[in-house]
Amino acid sequence: MGRHVAAASPAMDSLVDETIAGIGSEIEALHIPKLRGVVLGGGYGRGEGGVARDAETGEEHLYNDLDFFAITEDGVSSADLTAVGAQLEPVSKRWTEKLGIDVDFTVRTPWRIRHDQERLMIQELLHGYFDVAGAKGEVLFAGVESRSPSAFPWMEAARLMMNRGVGLLLAHETLSSQPSTPFVLRNINKCILGVGDARLIACRGYRWKVEDRAATLKDELYAKAMAWKFRPRPESVCDWETARETWLTAFDEVMAAGAGTPECRRSIYSTVRWFVRRKSLGEIRTLGLNPVVRILRQIAVMVRERRPLSPALKKDWLIFN
Repeated sequence: MGRHVAAASPAMDSLVDETIAGIGSEIEALHIPKLRGVVLGGGYGRGEGGVARDAETGEEHLYNDLDFFAITEDGVSSADLTAVGAQLEPVSKRWTEKLGIDVDFTVRTPWRIRHDQERLMIQELLHGYFDVAGAKGEVLFAGVESRSPSAFPWMEAARLMMNRGVGLLLAHETLSSQPSTPFVLRNINKCILGVGDARLIACRGYRWKVEDRAATLKDELYAKAMAWKFRPRPESVCDWETARETWLTAFDEVMAAGAGTPECRRSIYSTVRWFVRRKSLGEIRTLGLNPVVRILRQIAVMVRERRPLSPALKKDWLIFN
């Protein structure tokens, strides 16, 4: 495993290093007000980035998105966050065109990072990032508590199932016309990995490294998906129906593990939270449930019945994800 990519590819590791330096220089030159610093997270920040090889030329290229996190000063307004994102947008576009993969900037305040510190995304960021511009990560993430991988709340398993379920439904919409597009292949693979990770979180067996998770699960399909993640290729690790069955099995397992937990109980707080964000009470049968659980249960119906993702449910997912 290299610095940024999981496969043995010094050239791709160097390309990510050069990209970090180039993007860092551009951001420093912008002198963006109220921006404290930027780090690279995601797969390339953890040393688990994918490297694909062109079937005709044999040339290697980066495969996954480059996920940068831009951390502002504390106490900034939503307008300030929008302004920071707008100033980073040209950098994102230039490097997306240059590399041929999405280069994304997620803008967060230190307060939001601390508030979300129990979430998988934040903890994985703490355990794998590279400094890019401004203050270093140890300063940006001061006050954020590092958690044990086996201590994630059950809700993170539900959130992961929700996200991978949405990806599965979106892939199904594309399947009939474009069965082997990168979008379909990527979402099927993310589904297999995501449901395996959700099962581990639900039983408090999660591990930081994907190889350790594969060893814990001892699941052949998960191991194949891990290999595909490291070295993507034009063939899927399984068909959509197999991914669907895998998701549904994991859904039952995760929901059983969550039964009786506070996150699965109905509450006035969850009702009010839904009403404030959606300006309606939603379906009565799921009234009072945590929004993520409400959405997950609706996704399960659509996956089970092979129904397309409805615009209303997609909107709910975008709001509460």
